[in-house]
This record gives sequence, C-alpha cells and structure tokens, in this order.
Amino acid sequence: MDTNNEIYFAGGCLWGVQEFIRYVPGVVTTEAGRANGSSHSTLGEYDGYAECVRIVFNDQQTVTGLMPYFFEIIDPYSVNRQGEDVGLKYRTGIYSRYEGHLQQARQFIDARADREQIAVEVLPLTNFVASDAEHQDRLLRCPDDYCHIDSALLYKYRQ
Repeated sequence: MDTNNEIYFAGGCLWGVQEFIRYVPGVVTTEAGRANGSSHSTLGEYDGYAECVRIVFNDQQTVTGLMPYFFEIIDPYSVNRQGEDVGLKYRTGIYSRYEGHLQQARQFIDARADREQIAVEVLPLTNFVASDAEHQDRLLRCPDDYCHIDSALLYKYRQ
C-alpha cells in the first residue's frame, strides 16, 4: 500500500464520521482526532482544531472515490455546524499532506452545480492530534451515544 493513501475528513462530531467511514469500500483504518489547530494544552484544550478522522485507504480507492461518501454524511453548506454540534471545532474540512489529494477534493467540489454554496474547507494538513482511547471507535463501544448522522445512513455500507 502506498503511504500517500491518507486523508483527513472533518465533518462534525468525529464519532459519527469515524463509524461511517470505516465501512466505506477501500478504507483500511481510521483514527479519530483533531486537525489544523493553533495550540494544544496539557489540559486537553484544542484551540482552533477541527474534529476529524484520519483515513488510510487502499490502492483501489482514491480521494475522488471517497468524496461522495463524505458528502453523504455532511451538510456541505453549513458553517461550523453539523446537526446539533455547533462551533469552530465542528467545521467541515478536507486536509492532506499531499497537494494531489487536495486537488482531487477541489475538482470534486468544483464539478458540483452547488459549488458556490459549499462551505467545506480544503487545506493542507498542518497538524493532527490523535484522540484518546475514550474517543476512538466510540460508537462501536457505545452505539446509543449521540451522533449527528442518521443511524440508517451511519451503517449503510456495513457488511
């Protein structure tokens, strides 16, 4: 597997994004965390970070192939909000260390008729902090916890 097969999706609360994306064809692993923030304190405060999921995908999958799945679970027009989750940390974004991935994401958005209304940021990944064990795979362990993604959609690709 190519080590460049890694992208970060921020789509509101990281629990739901991680649970949904893990079942998408071609996804190998996921890791909940926070990206593109300005500071991290030892008290667990994350200034400016977006809750996100690190996604590693296999060579049969592409960023372009992942984008329609991501757009199924987000409101792409919403600014700093997904469902009942409100605030900067719940913004939608696509982050990568690889410019080619960002170009694919931009091309996907630019091809949409509603591209002018889309509020999803597409930016280079500046930093990533993995979440603690309590936040990893949260909905696997606690399936009744709140999630902004409808449960019928959440497990749509589960086999």
